[in-house]
Amino acid sequence: MTFFVDVTVRGYELDTQGHLNQAVYLQYAEHARWELLRAAGLPQEKLLASGVGPVALEVTVKYARELRGGDRVRVTCRFVYGEGRTFRVEQQVLTEDGTVAAEITGVAGMLDLASRRLIADPAGHLAGLADHPELLSG
Repeated sequence: MTFFVDVTVRGYELDTQGHLNQAVYLQYAEHARWELLRAAGLPQEKLLASGVGPVALEVTVKYARELRGGDRVRVTCRFVYGEGRTFRVEQQVLTEDGTVAAEITGVAGMLDLASRRLIADPAGHLAGLADHPELLSG
C-alpha cells in the first residue's frame, strides 16, 4: 500500500500563468512525507527526541500536467530501502482521475542530530520507533 494525502490547490499557490507554482509541488511532497511519518507514529517531536531527523539529499521533479486553483490532488509517498545509510523516496501528484501531474523522486537519510552524520540503518531505526512500521515500507 502506498501512503497518500489529498490536497486542494489554493489560489495563493498559483503563479502568474494561473497554474500551480513549481516550488509548491515540493511543498506538497514534503507535507506528504511528514504525514506518512506522523501516520506511522513518528511525529516530528518523537523523531527529535530520539536524536534523529530526516534529511533530503537529492530531489527531482518531473512535471507532467498543469494544475490550477481548486484542483484536488492526491500526493503519494513511499520509502524504498536498500543497503546503506540512504533510501529512495518515490512520490506522485495525481489528479482526481488518476492522471500523473508530477513525479517527485529523491534520496533521503536520517541524520544523527548530535554527530551530524547519517545513521547506518534508517529503516531499522524508524521501524523500531514507529507505532505502525508497516506504513514505512511502501
